[in-house]
Amino acid sequence: MTTAATTARRPGRTRAQRAHAIQGWLYASPTALFVGVLFVVPLVLVVAMSLGDWPLLAGFRGWNFPDNYVAAVDHRLFWEAIRFTVIYTIAATVLLIGLGLGLALLVQESSRWRSFLRTAFLVPSALGLASASLLFYVLYSPIAGPFAEWMESSGFTILGTPGGALWATVFLIVWRFTGFYMLLMLVGLQAIPGEVYEAARIDGASKLQTFLHVTMPLMRPTFALTIVMCVTGSLLAFEQFYILTKGGPDNSTMTVVQLMYSMAFQGQNDLGIAGALSVIVLIALVVINVFQLRVLRGGEES
Repeated sequence: MTTAATTARRPGRTRAQRAHAIQGWLYASPTALFVGVLFVVPLVLVVAMSLGDWPLLAGFRGWNFPDNYVAAVDHRLFWEAIRFTVIYTIAATVLLIGLGLGLALLVQESSRWRSFLRTAFLVPSALGLASASLLFYVLYSPIAGPFAEWMESSGFTILGTPGGALWATVFLIVWRFTGFYMLLMLVGLQAIPGEVYEAARIDGASKLQTFLHVTMPLMRPTFALTIVMCVTGSLLAFEQFYILTKGGPDNSTMTVVQLMYSMAFQGQNDLGIAGALSVIVLIALVVINVFQLRVLRGGEES
């Protein structure tokens, strides 16, 4: 009797489950379509380009794997671009994470000026990166910038030396993104239960000990997110260097993405080599991010 009743109810449950599944697919279909059109299709096209002879103006000529990858790696600026991109990524990541955490601690502790400080630090994040780059291009200009007279009298231009161009761009990125990383850090700090700090105070821990042994370990998920975002964004840097330095002086600030753009639309005009470089960068990003997440999450689990 019970078995017969259960069997009779199964079709009803199956139809309900099927309806829920269809409803879920309907909810997910706009996002799936968006990802497919703007990510999967371009990814397939880039991989296809990397495997063939594909000049910019002549179209597809045939498959030539692995010639494009060999040409990309053998390019005279490939290793220099990687070296500079790594240096820029390390500098930007250390400064953004460190300053973001410092500002988050400041606005969390401050009570009187909390709202004003949060708004002031976050305002630059509302400006587009290209617009911010143009703003700083005028700031660094030896003709129209506020330091024009000093640069003319000293004979030094901020963007005229490799070191000056690098740190001028890092300063732009720090100004533009520190407020955003401060907000992420602040969310992580506010997620830490107050009872943990109370227990640390009862145990006699100083503020430094509390920060090192309570705050930092509990902030590990936030650090994982911010470091992955910062490293990925820095490795894919393009707008700021394209607007400020054009890769100069003497290709000393050429990033990997700039080199990719140059191969595709300047100089060689070869989409195949640019596609090969794109695939190399994608693989490097996946490996780096997986390694970062394994290290950070491994520490969190332990």
